[in-house]
Amino acid sequence: MSKRLVIALGGNALGNSPKEQLELVKQTSSTIVDLVEEGYDVVVGHGNGPQVGMVNLAFENSHNKVGGTPEMPFPECGAMTQGYIGYHLQQSIGKELKKRGLDKPVATIVTQVEVDKADPAFENPTKPIGSFYSKEEADKIVAETGYTFVEDAGRGYRRVVPSPKPVSIVELETVEKLVSQGCVVITVGGGGIPVISKDGWYEGTAAVIDKDRASAKLAMDLNADMLVILTAVEKVSLYFNTPDQKDLDEMSIDEAKKYIAEGHFAKGSMLPKVEACIEYAENSENGSALITSLEKAKEALQGKTGTLIRK
Repeated sequence: MSKRLVIALGGNALGNSPKEQLELVKQTSSTIVDLVEEGYDVVVGHGNGPQVGMVNLAFENSHNKVGGTPEMPFPECGAMTQGYIGYHLQQSIGKELKKRGLDKPVATIVTQVEVDKADPAFENPTKPIGSFYSKEEADKIVAETGYTFVEDAGRGYRRVVPSPKPVSIVELETVEKLVSQGCVVITVGGGGIPVISKDGWYEGTAAVIDKDRASAKLAMDLNADMLVILTAVEKVSLYFNTPDQKDLDEMSIDEAKKYIAEGHFAKGSMLPKVEACIEYAENSENGSALITSLEKAKEALQGKTGTLIRK
């Protein structure tokens, strides 16, 4: 039976514009197809930070002009980016599979991820999105919409939205069926479209789910053999970017928690990746997760590099 991998792609795999993304997904697809060729069933999650910012900004700028477009709700912006990032990945992975003579379908699932409306994150929005505004402009928008704005490093005021934890993946059954049929599935794009339970179904909410946490949840629910988080570095390090930098081949869960407590991992960078790996390792039968670079994924799965987080 094939081993099942959930791969979380970092932003370095996708770039900052559609043109840049089209180029970068070639390397991404080559890595993914390498793993398919090795016999793995591959499920792909990805970020969408620059992409959702771009879509949100475009609608925001157009809406503010005379005769501009209607305002676009944030969950819909997330759905749009899932679609076009998925399209680029499908095109590139499909082309690479065909080039290597591998008969395997590829599909993107526009994926909703349930969050808890009582999650404390909703009381403390922290994720910046959209344009910079003056205080006067921000105050006017707050009065009209009720959005939350914060001052951002002296550059002006930006809207912030919550970053709640994933509770369940709405399309999980669909993803499971496709993977079981041998399909390469692209899902939980950007962490998934955040939805809350309402009147027996779901309703979109303005929030951003961390894509590594969503991928960890997906890996747990699919009983994946491993969660693989691909980022810009080959290994996780202590004392990163200092003369004392120490690369880690592996960490136990307890060691990883100790390093977090000691402040070794940056909040907007390595920390959420290590936390997602801990969550998966603690709550899965298989109990190990891997962090490495896109270029080294195949070697890392052969045990030659990367950082393994294990029970």
